[in-house]
Amino acid sequence: MNSTPKGLRLHIGVFGRTNVGKSSLINLLTGQEVSIVSEIPGTTTDVVEKAMEILPIGPVLFLDTAGVDDESLLGKERIRKAMEILKRCDVAVLVVEPDRFTDFEEQLIERFEEKKIPFAFVINKVDFSKPSESFIKKLEEKAPVIQISAKSDSREEALSKFKEILLKVVPSEFLKEPQLIGDLVPPGGIAVLVVPIDLEAPKGRLILPQVQTIRNVLDSDATAIVVKERELPFILSVLNKRPDIVVCDSQVVLKVSADVPPDVKFTTFSVLFSRYKGNITEFAKGLATIKNLKEGAKVLIAESCTHHPIEDDIGRVKIPRWIRQFTGLKDIEFHHHAGRSYPEDLSGYDVVVHCGACTLNRREMLSRIEAAKRAGVPITNYGMTISLTQGVAERVLEPFPSALRAFRNSIKRRKRNVNRRGCKILDI
Repeated sequence: MNSTPKGLRLHIGVFGRTNVGKSSLINLLTGQEVSIVSEIPGTTTDVVEKAMEILPIGPVLFLDTAGVDDESLLGKERIRKAMEILKRCDVAVLVVEPDRFTDFEEQLIERFEEKKIPFAFVINKVDFSKPSESFIKKLEEKAPVIQISAKSDSREEALSKFKEILLKVVPSEFLKEPQLIGDLVPPGGIAVLVVPIDLEAPKGRLILPQVQTIRNVLDSDATAIVVKERELPFILSVLNKRPDIVVCDSQVVLKVSADVPPDVKFTTFSVLFSRYKGNITEFAKGLATIKNLKEGAKVLIAESCTHHPIEDDIGRVKIPRWIRQFTGLKDIEFHHHAGRSYPEDLSGYDVVVHCGACTLNRREMLSRIEAAKRAGVPITNYGMTISLTQGVAERVLEPFPSALRAFRNSIKRRKRNVNRRGCKILDI
């Protein structure tokens, strides 16, 4: 990523009036003093560039521009150069001060809209003055907004906020979805898909994740064999070669894991989608939290769709039951949230357990992950949670080495933290 050519990076232009803190913001986000910071207006002259990587978006290039309200002769040349940068911008960030919005900001927004450049606001210097609710609402009517103190926020905190708004405005081509399963099955290979008939699926149809997986296998010039869980042992016995991977519905993961030979890759549809639609590493980190829940813990079960729940619904009935059985805790408080809206305040939860997000686009799922990180709340997904409660978490993560490492490291960190407090340590 560090050697990615400039032309292949997301170009982020940082604009604003003189001394609103554009350079300080870039220095904080990049972790380096790449732009000179001074109280003297007009310190930034030529456009300053800084390349870095912002996951999960990838390689970006910050463009630090001169203040747009510098009316000196030299200032006019600086402004001309700043406006030239609009030709290169994929995204614009307009830095403002609390409760100050002038004609200069309005003119900039007109330029952004004229050139069809998506943009967002950063309210800086909030450590000196808090913006009013009416000011924030006025900005939110135009574009996404975050508040940052370039002088007092930690880099991690600032990056988390910045990623959250960036995900809302970044062009789709910079959020290309990863492979679903194609990189796990070579051309000419075999993927066995174990598909119980879901009672919530319309009659005569498979559910969307199963259909998408079949299509991706075929697009990868491989073979998809689709069976129900009872027929899996027979299919494995008659194949003249080992399948390259077996994928099953999470609700039959325990039975299927027992039938699949240890040397065959094995995972679930939900885990595949945790990578395809979200961030599998973050989900794997968050998974360890479930083992350490305490009595009275609050768990948010989040679904992206709004299907009519059946009697033994996976999110409302089965997952809460399995978590209680796994932890041995009776007094866990489960909250359920379904649909495209998402709770604004996650701070009261101990963990978020999210569905596979088959009805969300990747941008929206990544935004939900960032919102959880910003609130300091671990997040994981249905498939990983079910696999953990059935004792096969590491098995389903084996096809994804970075996620497996993240899960193991998170378990180790939590064990060390428990050990320091002198509490009893349980092995997973």
